[in-house]
Amino acid sequence: MTLQEAYDLTISHPPDARGHFGRFGGRFVGETLMGPLQELEEAFASAWADPAFHDERMHLLQNYVGRATPLYHAERLSRENGGAQIWLKREDLTHTGAHKINNTIGQGLLARRMDKKRVIAETGAGQHGVATATVAAMFGMDCDVYMGREDMERQAPNVFRMQLLGARVIPVDSGTATLKDALNEALRDWVASCESTFYIIGTVAGPHPYPLMVRQFHSVIGQEALAQSQQQAGRLPDVAVACVGGGSNAMGLLHPLRDQGVRLVAVEAAGHGLQSGQHAASLAAGRAGILHGNLTYLLEDMEGQIQGTHSISAGLDYPGVGPELAAMYEGGELELMAASDDEALDAFRLLTRTEGIIPALESSHALAAGLRLAADMPREAMVLINLSGRGDKDMNTVMAMLAQEAADE
Repeated sequence: MTLQEAYDLTISHPPDARGHFGRFGGRFVGETLMGPLQELEEAFASAWADPAFHDERMHLLQNYVGRATPLYHAERLSRENGGAQIWLKREDLTHTGAHKINNTIGQGLLARRMDKKRVIAETGAGQHGVATATVAAMFGMDCDVYMGREDMERQAPNVFRMQLLGARVIPVDSGTATLKDALNEALRDWVASCESTFYIIGTVAGPHPYPLMVRQFHSVIGQEALAQSQQQAGRLPDVAVACVGGGSNAMGLLHPLRDQGVRLVAVEAAGHGLQSGQHAASLAAGRAGILHGNLTYLLEDMEGQIQGTHSISAGLDYPGVGPELAAMYEGGELELMAASDDEALDAFRLLTRTEGIIPALESSHALAAGLRLAADMPREAMVLINLSGRGDKDMNTVMAMLAQEAADE
């Protein structure tokens, strides 16, 4: 059996010919980018149909990234929490420390296939930037990463990692100086340099074919979890839970579990509370609009201006969500939950102290909601949580919050 036969390469639930998932998605860009996007769509379709592409991709995922990642039964955490059994999909154990590398391997191979010598990326928490810089270093490509100034300050370790890997990290000071603004600047760069540059988008958003491509490259997460849950627990999970900013880790876990009788739960960042206006819950509190080349749920005012967002986790601090997730939510396939900064921090500490696993703050949102769900379920039930990244990058943020807590007491 070849490496790619270990995974399902079927493109299920595809978008329509114009890149729409229901009414969401599409390709809302200027004329300058229409040609490059069509070229990319054709290159992706050709690569996806090529066994040699998948042989190399799966070889790198196995021998460079470290797949398959474990499915771990968190027994002590389950006892402490009460209720259902909690299982963790350990994407924190991949090379670079988060799920993002699954996608950058795929897009990096596409860039090389298209003979692009330079790659660019946007990043919030820095993990996608690190993963892009890693692949660029391995393939010998020039790499520029756009990152909001605020995110650079709270994710300083990842900025240094990118620079060590040879990438140029370009600070973005416009707007809120976070992920949205970094993506804006990366798109502007691509407009001016598309002949020589490949834009590696890090989430399941953006103009078609990016939402489809990123989903397919990340689906290894859920495909592995399907097989592992059957092998280790003898059954499929009752519930699968993932945090959602743009939604790459969520689609990676949840998409392969569609049509399997598993409850699919997306967890948004509630920040200081959904009523406070300081959150990043686009599905819970947003409405349909166009941002970064696609129609999806956004946080915007009545004039269509994008509103500011807040989350303790830089990777969830985005005012939109991937269009396929919006379609799944409207279609009743996706349940929605939210976790506040404080709840995420509590979950972060609980997992660290009960299992010796330090999660990313993004993943801690999924953990917080999963713990709530599990507490109200019978002991024999199974809750699967995507642990999308490790928490090394968040140490400065957590130390600052804990110091503030101590000062307030």
